[in-house]
Amino acid sequence: MTEPGLLGTRATRWWPRRDQAVALSGLTAAAALAWAYLLYMSWGMEHMEVGATMAIMPRMTHWHTIDLLLVLAMWAVMMAAMMLPSIVPTVLGFASMSSRRRRQHRPYVQTSVFVLGYLAVWSGFSLFATLVQWGLLEARLVTPMMVSATPWLAGALLVIAGVFQLTPAKHACLARCVSPLGFLLTEWRDGTFGAWVMGFRHGAYCVGCCGLLMTLLFVFGVMNVLWIAVLSIYVMLEKMLPQVRWLPFAQGALLICWGIAVAARG
Repeated sequence: MTEPGLLGTRATRWWPRRDQAVALSGLTAAAALAWAYLLYMSWGMEHMEVGATMAIMPRMTHWHTIDLLLVLAMWAVMMAAMMLPSIVPTVLGFASMSSRRRRQHRPYVQTSVFVLGYLAVWSGFSLFATLVQWGLLEARLVTPMMVSATPWLAGALLVIAGVFQLTPAKHACLARCVSPLGFLLTEWRDGTFGAWVMGFRHGAYCVGCCGLLMTLLFVFGVMNVLWIAVLSIYVMLEKMLPQVRWLPFAQGALLICWGIAVAARG
């Protein structure tokens, strides 16, 4: 017969590993589905003879309510595809701590709620981006192919994003994103609602850190999969390599110079 103390120790060690595996599998599946959606949308835009009949494709101009909803869904899925990989360390840490704190066999609900709280903030950002895109489209500042129609807009967005990379606000938000353990210890709240609040707060810091970078999709193309991937990788590097403190400054300087060059061509 196994001793209770030994059983408790083994369970404590075993459950966090399994919780982390389940959390990682869920994040991977969600990100894969989101990327599949984006690739399908991108393919439809490149093959308009087919894309025009796709149920998930909004109309090129004169949007109605259904088109706004489709664009909102596009932005929300795109943000999930871009941001979920960057929060893997935080979610794994939450799954492990959640299991150890509650000593229960099903902490997956809290982990899922944490991720949903995180995505809720990016969904709010997606609504904002949808309305901005609609306004820019109606003003003929972006094309029906979802890319800037004027060098002035492209240059301005590049410069604004670059300047923000150099600000204290950027680095204050980034500091809350690069340390999963620090965030979890200082922001911990028990219960399902607490998990949602933690996810929401973590999402708020991420939007504060990366939101302006996402507006660069209006420069590169909202459905340009290559640039979506580039921005996703950059966000991951920024969060997972906190010791490389020069990275945001270097990128900020690059974006400012790039924006000035683009605007000068106008």
